[in-house]
Amino acid sequence: MNILQVNSSPRTFAGDKGSHSARLADELVAGLRADNPDARLVVRDLSRNPHPALDEATLDALFTPAEQRTVGQAARVALDDALIAEIQAADVVVLAVPTINFGVTTQFKNWIDAIAKARVTFRYTETGSVEGLLKGKTVYAVVARGGMYRGQPNDHVVEYLKTMLGFLGMTDVRFIYAEGLALGPEAEARGIADARAQLAGLRHDAEAAVA
Repeated sequence: MNILQVNSSPRTFAGDKGSHSARLADELVAGLRADNPDARLVVRDLSRNPHPALDEATLDALFTPAEQRTVGQAARVALDDALIAEIQAADVVVLAVPTINFGVTTQFKNWIDAIAKARVTFRYTETGSVEGLLKGKTVYAVVARGGMYRGQPNDHVVEYLKTMLGFLGMTDVRFIYAEGLALGPEAEARGIADARAQLAGLRHDAEAAVA
């Protein structure tokens, strides 16, 4: 099993402080590795190594034939290609996704813009429909937020993830919610405990499926 963990909080993760989503993603990955001791893990930490935004120079590089790119253009495209290779190789993807102003972080959006590449991770068919090419993967999305949005019309992050990941062919997406993290210490503790209970439930379901 190849596991790819993507941390997308602006905060780095250190012990019990910093990014809640990264901490819970670490716990999820630890459970996966306990059940699969031979699993290989790649961690893409977008707070420590932020990916550059999609800008005009990047678009010029992407739309220039490979043999005609300048050294700088080739280097920029190579950054995207490295992220694409990571997710292509992954059997399981663990996403640590905090909610910022009802949306995903800039770090996460830059990662999506890097891996969404026509004719590589998706393609347009002759009928005009889209076929995602990143198929056969299980995705766990740890969604952390300060308020309580689960199942509400303003839960834009979950709908975005379902849409974007599905567009790329990743339709087996399992959500873990950590909510109320900005509503005081007691609410924060409840939110973390509930998220951990969800993680335990996922592991129990996996064990039952194998049994």
